[in-house]
Amino acid sequence: MEVNEVFEKVKGLFEEELGIESEKITMEAKLEEDLDIDSLGIVEVVMAFEDEFEIRIDEEELEEVVTVGQAVNLLHSKL
Repeated sequence: MEVNEVFEKVKGLFEEELGIESEKITMEAKLEEDLDIDSLGIVEVVMAFEDEFEIRIDEEELEEVVTVGQAVNLLHSKL
């Protein structure tokens, strides 16, 4: 799966799970500052990522993730 395909799935999950408008979701968008995702929202979307991509994400890996692009790259690296 290509990075842009992962981004499109991630974008869809942010829209579906958290109700975020698609035009706000860019690779550069910061999860907390730009998209207003709180810690509960992060947990919800991580569970959706794990289900969608059939992977496991450790808490330590999430500590470095600040932007949508970093999340996409993390997911892409696990596929």
